[in-house]
Amino acid sequence: MKPTSHPGDPVVSDRAETEPTGEGPAGPRRVALVLLALATAVGSAGLAAGGTAGALLGAELAGTEAAGLPLGALVVGQAASAVLVSRGTARIGRGRSLALGYVLGIVGAAVVILAALGGSFAALLAGSAALGAGNTAVFMARYAAAEAGGGAARGRALGVVLFSIALGAVASPGLLGPSGEAARAVGLPPLAGLYLVAILCFGVAALLLSAASNPKTPYLGRGGRLLGPPCGPRVTREEIVVGMDAPSARVAVLALAATNLVMVAVMAVAPVHLVAHDGHGLGPVGIVVGLHVAGMFAPSPVSGWAADRVGPAAVVGVGFLLMAASGFLGVLLDTGALAPMTLVLLALGVGWNLGAVGGSAMLAGSVPRRLRAHIEGIGEVSMGLAAGAGAPIAGLVVAFGGFAALSLAGALVATTAALVLALACRP
Repeated sequence: MKPTSHPGDPVVSDRAETEPTGEGPAGPRRVALVLLALATAVGSAGLAAGGTAGALLGAELAGTEAAGLPLGALVVGQAASAVLVSRGTARIGRGRSLALGYVLGIVGAAVVILAALGGSFAALLAGSAALGAGNTAVFMARYAAAEAGGGAARGRALGVVLFSIALGAVASPGLLGPSGEAARAVGLPPLAGLYLVAILCFGVAALLLSAASNPKTPYLGRGGRLLGPPCGPRVTREEIVVGMDAPSARVAVLALAATNLVMVAVMAVAPVHLVAHDGHGLGPVGIVVGLHVAGMFAPSPVSGWAADRVGPAAVVGVGFLLMAASGFLGVLLDTGALAPMTLVLLALGVGWNLGAVGGSAMLAGSVPRRLRAHIEGIGEVSMGLAAGAGAPIAGLVVAFGGFAALSLAGALVATTAALVLALACRP
């Protein structure tokens, strides 16, 4: 079948394979989507460990200039584990490969806790890298949802699972204070608290996905066929190279990388910036970060519907414009105060959502079904590498030019990406 096209979208390759068909509201497709959303919602509660506590712990152990390095290690680990998960998808299926990512994330969280106890910055970086595999499992679930949703509803299915991330990810930064008190009560450093949350949530998510991937599991396994390994011969490297020759695949990979680069660079230092100005405590900082995370995921059903309706390229373009606006606001407003910084980070989060949903839908629709897991892995690696480079650079930019300089740089990157997208989509 041929994918639905929209004006302004890059040319999408023909697909010889047929999409999986739905089997009614109570069928395997619905069961698979519900379980993916549930596992992702639970697992996403562990995201704040690396995204918020990691920066604060890095600054505590090695100074403000090193605040971005744990997040940089996290996203590099996320990129590396994306290759593992995508290859695992071809062998053991999407569900079990995502569960493997969660297990590796548990190991990473445990290493970071040990690093916090021993004051080892090197161990913090190593644990953060392994923790990235848990983040990979959370975010690559969107592709499993797109696969289960089928061509006509790909964006909406993807949006539902990304929205489920909001349920856990919005609440988890707010646990920074309470989890810190709980960690202190058991003799651990306060910043280790969110890593304990990550261990618990990643473990539950892994169990859910393992059960959902086994067709013998009563009811939960009804969607096991959709989460299992694809049929047919193993994909060759030459086929992957040919798949990446599709113009829409290349544009989608670049869009995902630019989107994540801007967001991660800003968020690598935003919590530290707030703590350093006016003595904001962990509780208020956690709330601000939680609102940013809400912007990242809460609009997903709408952005997924828009990707199906007007095309993913248009959704990505609006996302870049919002991220550029966020950057310019970061230059003009007093970001040391909570209210202005909340506005800046909320716009950044919504812009990221549009870029991620649109870019992911574009990527999933650009290649034949049997190649998707591999091409999606390339997209995830591009996001991780771009963010891995941006996070440490962000710390240096802020050290020498302040948060306003970082905001301006992010605005310029987003504006450039929007122009490149417009040129690529020109008829």
